[in-house]
Amino acid sequence: MEFETLVLEKEDSLAVITFRAEAINAADYQSISDLDRAVSVIEDDDQVKAVILWGGPKLFSAGGKVKFMMEADPLEMEAYIARCHNLHNKIDNSRKSYVAAISGMALGIGLETALACDIRIATENAVFGLPQINLGIIPGAGGTQRLPRIVGSGWAKHLIMTGEIIDAQIAFKIGLVTKLTTTNDLFDEAKKTAASLAFKSPMALLAAKKCVQLSESVDLPTGLDYEQKSWAFLFSSEDQTEGMKAFLEKRKPLYTGK
Repeated sequence: MEFETLVLEKEDSLAVITFRAEAINAADYQSISDLDRAVSVIEDDDQVKAVILWGGPKLFSAGGKVKFMMEADPLEMEAYIARCHNLHNKIDNSRKSYVAAISGMALGIGLETALACDIRIATENAVFGLPQINLGIIPGAGGTQRLPRIVGSGWAKHLIMTGEIIDAQIAFKIGLVTKLTTTNDLFDEAKKTAASLAFKSPMALLAAKKCVQLSESVDLPTGLDYEQKSWAFLFSSEDQTEGMKAFLEKRKPLYTGK
């Protein structure tokens, strides 16, 4: 399938989405539509277990196209940002694991897309920010909701209200990214992480994601109860039997997602 603003490639159980470098990977209707279609293709492919999202070795995304936003009316912008929300929710709630590999700039909606991924890996020269406040608006594609859940409300307010751009070292320190690497090693590190996730039980990964997501919106007793039920449910799966059997037999497990 051809896309105007990205390239989708599949290799065994991994899929790679690469943003095209034209117009510094700036987001508009076309780029969001392309990414939404690519994610839908991946979601419908049972062979794909993990996904790498990146913009190549130089740039992840510089954010939204200001000219595009200037020419739209409020209703058009609401429809656009609703589509962004649907896309990011699809990534966030996916049965598959998404890894964002970030080099160079990850700003505005580009960072908001990365926030929807499960894991973020960055190069040492990467920079991050939600500078929308400097345009008289706020992050609208999930930034005000996902960033506090990842780095806490203190850092989230600082970044959202000041529009400050931070470097990779600070991003790593506050937990925005969980691994730093060199530009040359970025894709290999992302592929290694994605491959390790693709090897694990899809049922266990999904249960883990849902438990963590629930922890962000419920009290501790409710979260623990959900964790307890999820843990027990996994003991009815073939993956649990295979995982424990493989451990005792000192071999690698072969999970089927059943």
